[in-house]
Amino acid sequence: MGVISRAEALHAAEEAGLDLVEVSPNADPPVARIVDWGKYNYQRTKQAQKSRQKAKAADLKQMRVGLKIGEHDLDVKLRKVNGFLEAGHKVRITVIYRGRELAHKELGYQLAEKIQGLLGEDVVTDQAPQFAGRMLSFVVRKK
Repeated sequence: MGVISRAEALHAAEEAGLDLVEVSPNADPPVARIVDWGKYNYQRTKQAQKSRQKAKAADLKQMRVGLKIGEHDLDVKLRKVNGFLEAGHKVRITVIYRGRELAHKELGYQLAEKIQGLLGEDVVTDQAPQFAGRMLSFVVRKK
């Protein structure tokens, strides 16, 4: 069907006993359909619900690590991080500086590199290590 005037479209919808629904108002010319509004709205709602169910919430989990963390403690935290990554979440890992540790910022970057190495090949760094305040943080996710 081609382009018809608004009055003609309203008349055709009234004749069919249905509603004239504007589908795409920003198009040139605007697009409208003659449909049963109740049924159309119901289908649109159902479609939106279905797409919401499929969309997986990629939460941002957070793991905080001290600069002087022990080897075993780091292993335990990284096991937890791997669990988050397997579940499909992104993880922000934050290295916390305390007291005079700020004089040795490079140690935090070394720890960040070590953590990235321990997480393995199938983990990608989404956000490179950034220093803010007394914290060095970076975000990782599964490939």
